[in-house]
Amino acid sequence: MKTVEIKVSGRVQGVGFRACIKRIATNLGVGGEAMNLPDGRVLITATADPVVLDKFVSMLYGCPRVVIRDIIQQEVPHAPYPEFTIQRGSYQYST
Repeated sequence: MKTVEIKVSGRVQGVGFRACIKRIATNLGVGGEAMNLPDGRVLITATADPVVLDKFVSMLYGCPRVVIRDIIQQEVPHAPYPEFTIQRGSYQYST
């Protein structure tokens, strides 16, 4: 298992992107979470086998109404997630 942090920029907020991310993650068995960032990007934390994570990231480009300009991905310490969730509300991410 591997955990990655993915920051997606472009037209990714207010277009149903996080719901699409959750559908893809659920279908592939990826655990994690997605949240909007104040700078207009979407932050995804995802845990799965490396091959599944590669497929997950490639499928993000197929989300309707979304225009992805850039995806930055980095491996982070493993974090077990029982399911994939959408984080809403107050922004509490720290760098």
